[in-house]
Amino acid sequence: MPPFTRRLGTYLTSTATVLLLLGTGPGAGTAAVAAPTVPAGPVGQAAPAAKAAPAVQAASAVQAAADPAAPADTSAARSVTAAAETWKPPLSTRGRYIVDADGNRFRLKSANWDGAQGSWTGSGSTDDPANHHAGQNSHDIPLGLDRVPLSRLLDDFRQLAINSVRLPFSNEMIHTTAPVPDAAVTANPELRGRTPLQVYDAVVAALTRSGFAVILNNHTNTSRWCCGIDGNERWNSGQSTQRWADDWVFMARRYAADPRVVGADLYNEVRRDVLDDPNWGLGDAHDWYAAAQLAADRILTEANPGLLIVIEGINWTGLPVDGLPHGRPTLTPARTLSHTLVAAHKLVYSAHFYGYTGPRHSGATGIGETHDARYQDLTREQLAQVLHDQAFFVSDEPNQHFTAPLWISEFGIGAGETGTAARTWFGNITDYFADHDADFAYWPLVGWEGHDDWSLLRYGTAGDRHGILDGADWRATGWNRLMTAPSRTGSVAPVPDWHMLATDHGDQVESLRVRAGGDWDSGASKAVCPDGSRLIGLGHSGVRALCTDVSTGDLRAAGNAQTVVTDERHVPSGGDWASGYTKLQCPAGEFLIGASRRGGRTSAALCVPAARSLAGAGRTVWFDRSDNRPADASGGDFAYGDYKGQCADDEYAAGIAFTTRLGAAPGPAALLCRKLS
Repeated sequence: MPPFTRRLGTYLTSTATVLLLLGTGPGAGTAAVAAPTVPAGPVGQAAPAAKAAPAVQAASAVQAAADPAAPADTSAARSVTAAAETWKPPLSTRGRYIVDADGNRFRLKSANWDGAQGSWTGSGSTDDPANHHAGQNSHDIPLGLDRVPLSRLLDDFRQLAINSVRLPFSNEMIHTTAPVPDAAVTANPELRGRTPLQVYDAVVAALTRSGFAVILNNHTNTSRWCCGIDGNERWNSGQSTQRWADDWVFMARRYAADPRVVGADLYNEVRRDVLDDPNWGLGDAHDWYAAAQLAADRILTEANPGLLIVIEGINWTGLPVDGLPHGRPTLTPARTLSHTLVAAHKLVYSAHFYGYTGPRHSGATGIGETHDARYQDLTREQLAQVLHDQAFFVSDEPNQHFTAPLWISEFGIGAGETGTAARTWFGNITDYFADHDADFAYWPLVGWEGHDDWSLLRYGTAGDRHGILDGADWRATGWNRLMTAPSRTGSVAPVPDWHMLATDHGDQVESLRVRAGGDWDSGASKAVCPDGSRLIGLGHSGVRALCTDVSTGDLRAAGNAQTVVTDERHVPSGGDWASGYTKLQCPAGEFLIGASRRGGRTSAALCVPAARSLAGAGRTVWFDRSDNRPADASGGDFAYGDYKGQCADDEYAAGIAFTTRLGAAPGPAALLCRKLS
């Protein structure tokens, strides 16, 4: 979110702030509300359509009234139809690109329609507009519905040439039962008497019927303006991770019957609170990597397997004080620890960039301000390097375990900005996005004239429009460059998948077919490749693994047959490929898709039958004393800090060798790699 509204965007530790975070300061004591009941569907299956139907029907029931965009004039109607026909849901990924159901590139050219996440700044009466961001009381619904009919808003969005909307919400909004005040929907009286969630339903329905893709964004826990020390620092600030994930399953199911609801942006700007930092992979209650993995797999298995899953990096750690560790990790941890989901082509990574912040600058002015450079202080070349290092590496570097589409789901600047450095930054960053054919979402889309000049579109009390479409807005140069620069279009060919598995703190079984068969090695930490891929690499500790479909595509035979190998019974006579070591070898005609461990000791190999002959010659790849990977190996460092072994692209793994002799590490020491016939 833009800063002047973030109350310095800083991490202050004033007495009032600390008391508020501990539940004893001003604004504390908000009544808890029960999480929605979310019946669990069978593991590995989408929730039956009937479970989503009541909510979707409720949304549909208000759609016609909520969207006067079913226009009377035929030219506008043709415009709606044309917009709806330009892409075919659901969306998925191929390498660094998002594609539609026909495999055509779908570039997210988006904007953020905020309001439903809340606008109260955290002090004073919630009824006083002065206590809301930029004096705009959103009443926890998307901004502008008091001033402009939905049909006009949608027409204006089309003029911007965006094709998608990031639609923030708060967990509190989901549970609020009080209707919005009539004044909040003055220009859309058919929405009177509805709760914030029902208004959100109507907005989603209007957007998707008009051809826009909608990405749901869990922006805040409470309906309070983000982002600093505000009680919304983490997904589980003030609530459990379980409840947060339950809310996501509820929301994903709610819109499961609407195919143009295409994505779930799991949480906004994860950051430090007064007492502690979030982390990426430590396995504790503040582990954003693990929480995102949990919520993503639950959404895809229990609610809607068609959604893109958007995972933002970590926005801030440390105290913004010169001399103390602090900074903005963003997506840098994904280089060595990336996500692998049960639906292998659904992951999108995300990052935010504003000129007033920096790689190690909180964005504060005064208290909380350090002497670190802001992004707007960097030269064009320095900015380009930082953007790559913090985020764009995931889309710029192909054939890595972390390779994924990158969506810059927030960036922006004020129309009234006069600073040379800030204006130059905006030109530089929009040029960079254009040159890198980036997916993006501007913040924000809608605001009130005279209140928030960051908005692309601002509306007066009489519904008069101002902003970037007017021609006098200096931001139009950068915006138009971004919207009109050459871009990849048309069909995107499938590319090999590379995925890492991590059992640092528990199982990572990403195969729906294996999940359907239950726990195949009870009590062990298990790693299993997503359906369609095979295990091709292991780390010596047994904690990390690498999966791919390179050279073969989906190699597995039909059906759910699998073999759990715990001894040497499948090693043929005269086939000792790792003398003196215990060998867990797949039966003839099968290949490796998973492995398990008990502590540091190798426990079992998981093998499945192939759909074709696997009679190729084999070789032993040792990695107990050094890395042993092909010189041209793809996949990247899937086991950072560990010795790694990896088969060649034209091979499959057929066995794991390890030893339990005194003084030797009991993790995997060698792979049996065989040529694909």
